Amino acid sequence: MRVLLALFLSALLLSNVLAPGAFAQGEVRPRRSQPSLSQAEPAKAPDWQSRGEPTITSAATTAAIEPKNEPTIRIALATDVRSASISTSGHLMNATDVANTMAALDVASVRVEARLLSPAAAITEDGFRLGLTALASKSDAEQKIREIKEATNEDAQITFDNVNKTWGLLIGDRYSQQEAEDLRARLIEAAIETTLVPLSNGPATAKNNSTSTTTPGDQPAVRLASRASSPSREVVAFAAGTGRLFSSSAPVLFGSDDERSPVRFNDKPYRGRIEVFANTRGALTVVNVLGLEDYVKGVVPNELSAGGYPLIEAHKAQAIAARTYAVRNRGQFMSQGYDLLPTTRSQVYRGLSSENALSSRAVDETRGVVATYNGEPINALYTSTCGGRTEDAQNIFNDAVPYLKARECAAEGHAALAPYIIKTSRDPADLKSQEHVAAARDAALLSVQNFSFLKSRVSDSWLEDEAPVTEVRNWLASVARLAHQTAPIVTEEVNKPPAFASALSAAVYGESRADTLLNTVDVDYFLATRDAGDVPQVNRADVAMLLRDGYLPVLPDGMLHPREPLSRARVLHAIARILEARNLLQLQKGATKPTTDNLLVLRSNRGKDLPVKVAADVFLFRQIGETLYPVSSVALVGGEPVVFHVDGAGETDYLEVRPAANGAAADRFSPFSNWTVDLTPGQVQARLGRYASSVGTLTDLRVVARGNSRRATDLELIGTQGTSHVRGGRIRSALGLREQLFVIEKRYDDDGRVAGFTFLGRGWGHGVGMCQVGAYGLARQGFTYDQILKAYYTGIELTRMY
Repeated sequence: MRVLLALFLSALLLSNVLAPGAFAQGEVRPRRSQPSLSQAEPAKAPDWQSRGEPTITSAATTAAIEPKNEPTIRIALATDVRSASISTSGHLMNATDVANTMAALDVASVRVEARLLSPAAAITEDGFRLGLTALASKSDAEQKIREIKEATNEDAQITFDNVNKTWGLLIGDRYSQQEAEDLRARLIEAAIETTLVPLSNGPATAKNNSTSTTTPGDQPAVRLASRASSPSREVVAFAAGTGRLFSSSAPVLFGSDDERSPVRFNDKPYRGRIEVFANTRGALTVVNVLGLEDYVKGVVPNELSAGGYPLIEAHKAQAIAARTYAVRNRGQFMSQGYDLLPTTRSQVYRGLSSENALSSRAVDETRGVVATYNGEPINALYTSTCGGRTEDAQNIFNDAVPYLKARECAAEGHAALAPYIIKTSRDPADLKSQEHVAAARDAALLSVQNFSFLKSRVSDSWLEDEAPVTEVRNWLASVARLAHQTAPIVTEEVNKPPAFASALSAAVYGESRADTLLNTVDVDYFLATRDAGDVPQVNRADVAMLLRDGYLPVLPDGMLHPREPLSRARVLHAIARILEARNLLQLQKGATKPTTDNLLVLRSNRGKDLPVKVAADVFLFRQIGETLYPVSSVALVGGEPVVFHVDGAGETDYLEVRPAANGAAADRFSPFSNWTVDLTPGQVQARLGRYASSVGTLTDLRVVARGNSRRATDLELIGTQGTSHVRGGRIRSALGLREQLFVIEKRYDDDGRVAGFTFLGRGWGHGVGMCQVGAYGLARQGFTYDQILKAYYTGIELTRMY
């Protein structure tokens, strides 16, 4: 009879699961299969930089989506295991059908195995039990047990309705219909209203060993695992100390009577229920059956780390993408008894223990919302790090999709950098000569050290002019102040190289240390200018030491011109260089976090942000190439090395910025924003495997086509016996690289043959759809979750399904 029942249920199942409405298969991260997606015409890209409230349509106004309750989803936690441990710290419940009612077991943990089907037991007549439902609490159920025992001396089992969150009882074991009616009449007399619960035609079972429990109106035990063939395996449950509990050829559901004590599979907690069935390979498949929202709560923190990327708007975008992907791909593995896998082949799901408060809040605040295109849920593919640009789905998966188009991973136009700009009211130096660019920095560094006679805006003409004796004398006194030395006594020759060198050495060191540390040969050796003979003997050692250390600049003609006054630029350069080398300018170094509200935000080694207010007239310098140039504004997107000075009021009055290595794309916060891989031709050929099998010995690689994002879409393999090609999304997986947004540098041996390949790449993943780290970057820039989603999915709308 059990075999016939399984056949009947299988036929019923197939008629249900093959009905229209199942969504097509897709990919989120690297997947084995390719998406089948809508071919509708592209819509105009929305203005996603606006800052209005999210526009969310109702499913009632969307033709392709009917309003409905939250769907249930089935996630395969294991697909081929010999045994499974199911437990809970509460009361373990079980059932073998799709009924809401589950019966309590007398044990808190069971071990489940797949065994050869046991011989069918003797058939008995149909029977009945009595049921009592809709009790508000477990204590109410326990009170009813006592009342039933007192009125009839019959035992009862506590049940829990996991959908309606109510408690109930199953009374007695198995009665004939007349016996059940008589017992029901006795209970009515005791003011206890019950209903008759028919039992399926099968063997009588002892308490807590029931293989089927239903309530009136329950549907038959239809399971995706049932097949239209004779089952050869059954699920057998064992408990420590009690041996074999029960067996069933149908799938078995396990749950807990208390949400605070969830059901566990191999000691790992999961929301909802755990279903176990014997699959066609003779092993066990373990499925987590739960509501879609609870499933998404177990996905979001595993797809976008709340610790690494802690912004609510990014997590809301991830929640909607994950929910939409699940809705679109529900039933992807229906022939195997589940909807999705908990891995990157579908979406990473790790159950209750992985949930995070921030991620769960994002799920709750976007409950039921999915991304749609032309009224249908989209195949919401997403990638970890897009490398600054996403790619057309057609170039990776060979399937043109209107909403999966190449997009910049940044705000559009100048808005991309606008939130990160620091400005100064100070006009940049008025320079035309390249040789004075460095002097502008020197003047700024000395200005914040309160050096006198310095202009607020230096110019070529001012820097080229001879440095007056008065100014040089004053500047040297300031040097001595910073070096905690006595101001040197100077002559009217102090603005000329020899006297200036001796005075500067005295102001910094307090003595002429060159006389002590350099002998005559050393002096002649380092004083290598063509006019060295014009340097007076008394100053020669000081000049030689400053030349050796690079503090005293030589003119383009290779001479000092000792008898001529120094220009202001040369004096300021010598002073600034020696003070900076001696760490006397009180400069600080650091790496930035993205700026906010004109604050210099520094990254601390202790993981805390250190904000420093920037003065309105701050001296700003930005490195371009190898040179620091004075600028009126600078963008601090995060990761820039900076040198700065803080004044007595705690404000930054000097700031120089070098560009961040990862650039300014929204995904720059990823450790995979840039990467390098070195491979020999032999390693490349081994990785390419069958793609390179027909070319002989691999001698070269060449990218012959790129997509809209500049990802390689056609890679030519050149060998001793011919050529071959790898195209589309296979390139990344074939080469074993993180992404296929790369360029190739080649190393050659002495004979001109390629000896190695260096892949300089960006990103991690397939590069299609939403960039997860980029979503975080846009959230940092102030974008809301709907703006983030519309930045990556072209022409979509947000729709509330339930």
